[in-house]
Amino acid sequence: MKILVVGNGGREHALVWKIRQSLLVKEVYCAPGNAGIAELADCVPIDTTNIVEVADFAQTIKADLTVVGPELPMVLGVGDEFRRRGMPIFCPSRAAAEIEGSKAFAREFMQRHRIPSPRYEICSSPEEANAFLERAPFGYPVVVKADGLAAGKGTIVAQSASEAKDAVSQIMSEKKFGSAGAKVVMEEFLRGEEVSFLVFSDGSRVVPMISVQDHKRLGDGDTGPNTGGMGTVAPSTNMSLDVHKQIMQEIILPTIKGLDAEGRRYQGVLYAGLMMTDAGPRVLEYNARFGDPETQVIMMRMKSDLVPVLKGVAEGQLGDAKMEWTKEPAICVVLAAGGYPGEADTGKEVKGLPALKGVPELQVFHAATAVRDGKVVTVGGRVLGVTAMGQNLDAAVQRAYDAAGKIHFDGMQYRKDIGQKALARLHPSR
Repeated sequence: MKILVVGNGGREHALVWKIRQSLLVKEVYCAPGNAGIAELADCVPIDTTNIVEVADFAQTIKADLTVVGPELPMVLGVGDEFRRRGMPIFCPSRAAAEIEGSKAFAREFMQRHRIPSPRYEICSSPEEANAFLERAPFGYPVVVKADGLAAGKGTIVAQSASEAKDAVSQIMSEKKFGSAGAKVVMEEFLRGEEVSFLVFSDGSRVVPMISVQDHKRLGDGDTGPNTGGMGTVAPSTNMSLDVHKQIMQEIILPTIKGLDAEGRRYQGVLYAGLMMTDAGPRVLEYNARFGDPETQVIMMRMKSDLVPVLKGVAEGQLGDAKMEWTKEPAICVVLAAGGYPGEADTGKEVKGLPALKGVPELQVFHAATAVRDGKVVTVGGRVLGVTAMGQNLDAAVQRAYDAAGKIHFDGMQYRKDIGQKALARLHPSR
């Protein structure tokens, strides 16, 4: 098979790395790729938002399957363009991807289908939003979200009315996230721990992946602003088999069935970002794609060949597909540029990578990297995902942080506590 992967982040590097291991695959292309992906695939400089150019390239190389990583081309309708041409693609339709593309749509969808989620209010103007905040029916903290896509940064947890009004001003008046801030969704703040729950769906059948715990905040102890994700642990240690079944029955299956009933048949990865509350799991958000940095730990632990599952989803025929996973846990520590999640410092040389090649149970997945003058340099916010497995979680954490300590670029920042909550649950007497 000849496979095209669309995207240039850590998620796409992990997908290319896993796809390359399949005996079914002869050639892998990536558009546009990054410095790490270029070692595994032929990278082509295509703007992923130009869905016609992406489709034209796939047609030119006669790709047997195209796998889309990022959300923006999905929401723009790249899946529809491929299907119109009769070309196989792993990507939900534009209508199905609206479940990520609009938080307002997603909240109303959950309400229609009685999917457990926080209380919310949709506001279409700063005046409407500020009037809602004056009433404060949910109390504080309150969660203020830009309606559209904001690269994981459009969510602000406001501790007071003044903070919430400032968030509204940033999103709606200052247009910090562009057109994503045309509406805001006000949500009840839920207490608990987050879990990322991802499944494959061919539109009717669902195959779950391993659970993952993401770490969204920039700083240790879950402090600082929200980011696209600063690290992950798999499996999540705060989910029992019974809770797993509950999530499938009360959230995942009703979502897939509800989308199908509304003419939005879902073929792709459905990612439910959940809060594990005292009252049970609640949906914080949906993503219509593989998560980043969730994909890094998922691909490391996946024993099965990924390609037949991708192909089955694209064809709407998952059949009796089952996934096998390693028993060893995995952890990913994101190394970010200075300034992230604001304006990132770029153009910094990344040092220390050659010494980590070939280290057992370790992969350094590239995200915002490029090669300039023969050197790997930073080109964005989240630069690398240092991903490790171990016989136990302690060993995986040690391996990942040992490797992170050997990498350097000016301004590099990363959390030092990825995996600590999971370890505290495993070792409560420490």
